[in-house]
Amino acid sequence: MRAVDLIEKKKQGIEHTKEEINFLINGYMNGSIEDYQMSAWLMAVCFQGLSDSETAYLTQSFVDSGEVLDFSDIAVHVADKHSTGGVGDKVTLVLAPILASLGVYTAKLSGRGLGFTGGTIDKLESIPNFRCELSKDEFLNQIKNVHVAISSQSPNLTPADGKIYALRDVTATVDNKSLICASVVSKKIASGATSIVLDVKFGSGAFLKTKEEARELAELMIKTGKLLNKKIDVVISSMEQPLGYNIGNSLEVIESIEFLKGFYGEDLYDVTLALLTKTLINCGLAYDMSDAKKMMDEAIKNGSALNKFKEIIIAQGGNPDVINNYSLFEIGKNKIEIKALEGGYISKLSALDVAYCAKLLGAGRDKKSDSIDFGAGVILKKKVSDSINQGDVVMELYFNDVNQNKLDEAVTIARNSFKVSKIKVEKPVLIF
Repeated sequence: MRAVDLIEKKKQGIEHTKEEINFLINGYMNGSIEDYQMSAWLMAVCFQGLSDSETAYLTQSFVDSGEVLDFSDIAVHVADKHSTGGVGDKVTLVLAPILASLGVYTAKLSGRGLGFTGGTIDKLESIPNFRCELSKDEFLNQIKNVHVAISSQSPNLTPADGKIYALRDVTATVDNKSLICASVVSKKIASGATSIVLDVKFGSGAFLKTKEEARELAELMIKTGKLLNKKIDVVISSMEQPLGYNIGNSLEVIESIEFLKGFYGEDLYDVTLALLTKTLINCGLAYDMSDAKKMMDEAIKNGSALNKFKEIIIAQGGNPDVINNYSLFEIGKNKIEIKALEGGYISKLSALDVAYCAKLLGAGRDKKSDSIDFGAGVILKKKVSDSINQGDVVMELYFNDVNQNKLDEAVTIARNSFKVSKIKVEKPVLIF
């Protein structure tokens, strides 16, 4: 078997066998297949696609390239959730402690932000001294003792995916749905969860731009799970405007704490509830969304969810005083208010524009090695369908040391990120 023959085969649109997929992945990992050969194969995949079976073979090959976590001696059900990325998406920060407070063991391996999407690990590291790089034993022990842990992705899990993703990133082969599916699903399987719930987002602030694309990816992920004997549930949600009101690392943790104290926006609540419902049903703890809502509301009302978040912070070395003292967070020392030039109703609020604004202020990165400013970001004061008067503040920009050209660009983008109309528009549909 030769790599060049398999490149030619895929170039012609002929389906690979399981053995051929394994040969490609194993060869790339042991160095017998070069970067340029894998790049050529990935490009052929982007043009010709992979069948459902090939996608499952690739997913399993990624899983087999590293270790797989095993929670069987800890719990029957262990939950994991993944989002395809969005703007202001801090659902993990509220969902994980709520689930744990309800008795669901929750193992969450998360990543850092890149481009216009924020990363859960960056957000948590804005908590003073919070440690996200847990060893395998630390991760397992914390789940056993605290019922929940949120850690950065271990390099020992799906290393083939990590190596190939780095190649995809520089060869314009990121946006193939089979490659996306194999990357996401392999990490979820390797993380050892029995309940896997995915939030596939679409819209201006998401990787996928249309509902149809999101549905295709969701269906492929579910099919891949079935072929590999893993049940996968998917929620499809809109990312036309940011989720919640705070965008930026420290700011999003603060909003998450407020959520767990009972002060939350409708959109963040609804997405969290949708994901919680599927997880609780999978774990046999709820019959439907009505059951799940009662359980979630009670966990927030009685303080058990907030207390669980505090336990996570303590277990991972962070300062739990941030829960009641937000001054312990780094928040941008400078603030610019973006005001409405006319009265009416907010008819559009571009998640992508708000994300790029926050990135220019220092909240995001272009490369994984870039540093970020935990205190930079945007706080929205109005969202689509809200009424507004001339001179009202639409959003606040927070920043520290920013190049003047970048600051000017951020302000311009912020001012153009929303539209005001005289006619009230309906609140956009959030969950499909």
